[in-house]
Amino acid sequence: MAAYALLLIAVIGEIIGSSALKASEGFTKLVPSLLVVVGYGVAFYFFSLTLKYIPLGICYAIWTGIGTALTVLVGVLYWKETLAVQHIAGIVLIMLGVVVINLTKGSLE
Repeated sequence: MAAYALLLIAVIGEIIGSSALKASEGFTKLVPSLLVVVGYGVAFYFFSLTLKYIPLGICYAIWTGIGTALTVLVGVLYWKETLAVQHIAGIVLIMLGVVVINLTKGSLE
């Protein structure tokens, strides 16, 4: 369970980094630019720690799937971005893929 806590920290770091990347406006704003570096630094550091316990493929699928869905949520709630039905369907399919991978992860370890 501790491995998944490390992975959650990695996901949060990635979401912070991605959100700050939009706010940095092409790295023209200092504070958001620094948040990009810190966010991605945290993300990759904790992702590397997670890889001690969870196989790479499984870990990456969870990280990107959850990170994608939560980053979309930040985009909608904070940046007021809109989603079409096709976008929502795609995100649901990504999340279903993460669930399927987790249900069958014993075969990949």
